[in-house]
Amino acid sequence: MLQKGALTIIEWEDLDKRKFYSLGVFMTLTTRATVYPFSLIRTRLQVQKGKSLYSGTFDAFCKILKSEGICGLYRGFMVNTFTLVSGQAYITTYELVRKYVSNYSQDNTVKSIIAGGAASLVAQTITIPIDIVSQHLMMQGQGEHLSRFKVKPKMMLAATKRGLTFGQTRDITVQIFAEDGFRGFYRGYVASLLTYIPNSALWWPFYHFYAEQLSNLAPSSCPHLLLQAIAGPMAAATASTITNPMDVVRARVQVEGCSSVIGTFKQLMAEEGMWGLTKGLSARVISSTPTSVLIVVGYETLKRLSLKAELIHMRHW
Repeated sequence: MLQKGALTIIEWEDLDKRKFYSLGVFMTLTTRATVYPFSLIRTRLQVQKGKSLYSGTFDAFCKILKSEGICGLYRGFMVNTFTLVSGQAYITTYELVRKYVSNYSQDNTVKSIIAGGAASLVAQTITIPIDIVSQHLMMQGQGEHLSRFKVKPKMMLAATKRGLTFGQTRDITVQIFAEDGFRGFYRGYVASLLTYIPNSALWWPFYHFYAEQLSNLAPSSCPHLLLQAIAGPMAAATASTITNPMDVVRARVQVEGCSSVIGTFKQLMAEEGMWGLTKGLSARVISSTPTSVLIVVGYETLKRLSLKAELIHMRHW
């Protein structure tokens, strides 16, 4: 275990992998369920033209809740749960790449940037087909006219009566394949990589930087986990603000079916100017805040609970 200031960094070789993966699935599912409504709101805000549907995050939340109910905030959630696989792939890749890079550099920032970027590349390759389907499901209801694919009326009626269903997922999946073939499930792949690789590569070093600064400023009696819980949202807000313009472009490419990232960017600038690049930012920051707290507290706790039995006596907490 490495000691970074007053914070202990548990590395991959220190973990009991059986505990790590079993507890990791529960942590990932809990995190996604908590922030999913704001992910849905962010997608609708980014795809809408101007303020044709909603004036902002709070307005979107109220209108969706009033018009579509609580299920409206969880459209596409069932299929999105399959991204649990990518979540485990992300943390595995992150830890393994950190371990590999440590052979060449002991600088924590370097390890975090490279490992974060690599982890995002692997996770996005697995996630994008699921995201494509879930995003089109997110747009159903008030935002369905903005999506190329629409759930059949009978499916919508059935969903209203029974709540969450896989019937809509099957319907949208069939439509995407019929229209675009297999490539349709990787539409916006480059845009996603250009969004999430920098976001992940930025989040980890900013997190470690803020955690270290807070540790230096806080009294020694302050719990380490509290400092990490504060550093996580700060890092998320920073990374989200920097990468949001590309996230807006990504959402439009995937939902509207645009084939060019550059063309979509130019169209967005022509129609909405610089302000168009900030669309959905507040919803993104709001969703990333609890995500970061849960990830940091959950992930750090997960690693502590997964520590190998023979190393427990060496821990510094």
